[in-house]
This record gives sequence, C-alpha cells and structure tokens, in this order.
Amino acid sequence: MKITAIDIYRGQSGKLQPILLRLRTDAGLEGWGEAGVAYGRGAAAAAGMIRDLAPLLLGREAGAIEAFLADCHDHTFWGKNGGTIVHAAASALEMAMWDLLGKELGVPVSRLMGGPVRDEMRCYANGWYEASQEPDDFARATERPLKDGYTALKFYPLGQMVGRNMRHVSHRQITREAADLAVARVRAVRKAVGPDVDLMLDLSGGVIAPEAIRLCERFAEFDIYFVEEPVDPADTAGLAEVARAVPMPVAGGERHYTREGFRPLFEARAVSIVQPDPGNTGGLLETKKIAAMAEAFGMLCAPHVCATPLSTEAALQVGATLPNFAIMELYPYFRHHDGWNAFVADPAEARVRDGHLRPSEAPGLGVEIDAAAIAPWFLETLE
Repeated sequence: MKITAIDIYRGQSGKLQPILLRLRTDAGLEGWGEAGVAYGRGAAAAAGMIRDLAPLLLGREAGAIEAFLADCHDHTFWGKNGGTIVHAAASALEMAMWDLLGKELGVPVSRLMGGPVRDEMRCYANGWYEASQEPDDFARATERPLKDGYTALKFYPLGQMVGRNMRHVSHRQITREAADLAVARVRAVRKAVGPDVDLMLDLSGGVIAPEAIRLCERFAEFDIYFVEEPVDPADTAGLAEVARAVPMPVAGGERHYTREGFRPLFEARAVSIVQPDPGNTGGLLETKKIAAMAEAFGMLCAPHVCATPLSTEAALQVGATLPNFAIMELYPYFRHHDGWNAFVADPAEARVRDGHLRPSEAPGLGVEIDAAAIAPWFLETLE
C-alpha cells in the first residue's frame, strides 16, 4: 500500500486554527493527521512545511513510519535540532501513517504500539475558566467541570483574558499586585473544589526562576498536583533550579521536540512529569520513545493536547500504551465555542465519564471524519 496523494486543509474552528491532512493510497484507504499548532501562531507555516516534506512521503509504503521519520531527521537539514514547525508537520504526516496502517490491518493504533496497558485514562480539564478574571469568577467557573465529573483541573493563575484569548506574562516580569491576584485565584479555586480535586497550575514560561520559586512557595498550601513551565521552556537550568526548590512536581514539554530536545530535561532533572504533544513533538512513535526515556529516569508522562478531537484520539491511542502514563490534558469546552466545526463523529471530549476516557477500539486512530464538513478548509493536493 503506497501513498499516492496528500490533501492539506487549514481552517478556523472556534478559537482554533486547525491544520489537517489526508493521506490517500493506491489501495483506496485514507489516513488522517493533524499538526499540533492550532493555537498561537504557526498554522500557515505548518501547512507549508507539510508541503515541503511531501516528497519524502509520496510513493512510500504507508507502513514505513520509522524510515520516514529518519529521513525527516537526516535529510531536511532543519530536522536536526528543529523546532515547532518542522516537527509539527512531520507529526501530522506520521499520525496519518499510523491511521493508515491500523486501517490496513484492522486494529487500533494502540495494538500496533505494543498494546494498551490500561482500559481508560484519567484526564484533566483545561479551558473551563473562559473569561474569568477575578478570584470569584474562577471559583464559580469550577462548577461546570465538577458537574461534568472531572476530578482534576488546570488553569493559568497569571493569565489575563483578552476577549476569548489569553494574554500571558510579558518580559518575564510581574507586579506584586499580579502575584497577589494569582495566589488569590488559586485560593478561591481550591476553596471551591475542596480537598479531593487535583489542581495543576500553568505559568506558561512567564517569569524568571526566583519569581517562579517565590510564587510556588505561596501556592504550596493549596496542594498542587504540578506546576507547568514555571520558567521559559528553553531555560533548562532555570527549570532545574525551580524543580529543586519547590514542594510540588514540575511539568514541561509541550514546547520541546524529539528525544534529543527532551534529553537535557532528563539529564538535569528539570522536570518530573513530561508533556510531549503527539501533534508537534515528532509524532506518536516519538512520543512513545520520549515517554520510555522518561520512565528510565523515574519520571511520569502526561501527554499534552490542545487541538481538534483528531489530536485527542491520537493522544489516547499512544497514551494507552505508556506504563508511566499519569494523566492527559483535555479542552472539553472548545466544541461549544461559536464557529466550532464538528467534523469528527463522536468526539472524545463528549465521551468523558467521571474524568476518564476510553480510547477508540476502531481501526487506526478510530476517528470518523466528515470530509464534507472541512471541504471549505481545503488548500491543495500534492501528488
């Protein structure tokens, strides 16, 4: 079964800008993938990078996943020590290859990756706070995810909502008032949810290490499950400094790419929970390899997801096979935003029960795509 064409799609779905692709084969099967940069800036570049990588894939056997990834690393120049765009594009193509292989063999991707080690996976809700600003706003906003059965919530105590988007810290500096507000927000959320709900705090790389340590010391009384990206993700030494000083686990990895990119985090013991995103770190197989490295260092893996339900299903497939899986990210309420494109039948975000998800047992990624729904997003076909 050889890949004969690649269809690229780029559109708008609520507040996201998804970049999807479809691989077509000479056997008539189709595989779908997504680049994990649907938020922030980078959609146009990722679509262009998919075009640039296409010659490495067209005409290749659909199951030659490792060979394709090796070519992306060795024969693109920017694949070595590359960043977001090159690896997001490779991830989308690799994801679709797994989807094809599973469909060809009639099994879910998790079976191809060694088989699941668990039947269901715990998820934490992100994005539940919407336009909250004051501590009381955050407290009231917790009612929705708690009613929906979530037992773990993540939010950004330093974030400021601008319309429906969040503005993070500028210039790595915050005022005393901003720090006090962050602590008040966390206090209000902990009081609202009680002692049995896990709370995660994402500082989004906003401050320098001493400020992150000072904040985390103030957060400690609220029993925090982990603090994510307390300093700039490129500052491995700073992450390690925070990890040694604070009384809660440090998490990171959504802005790290490939095993080589994660290696400094492991060697410096800069995190204890790694967060590779299958849609941008180099793919599902790369995510599994990163998790295996983390396991060897005594670390847990909490896959990052912030895109459409297609990426969620992919993360579920690989997450189910990880012995050191801890918890997975979920944005369950994106699908209620104005302009959301419901192109996935039975999305994972709507299947959550008591804060847990079961991966699809259908072949491939287990995703049924309504191609007509994303037809307006079509950019081009590469053959």
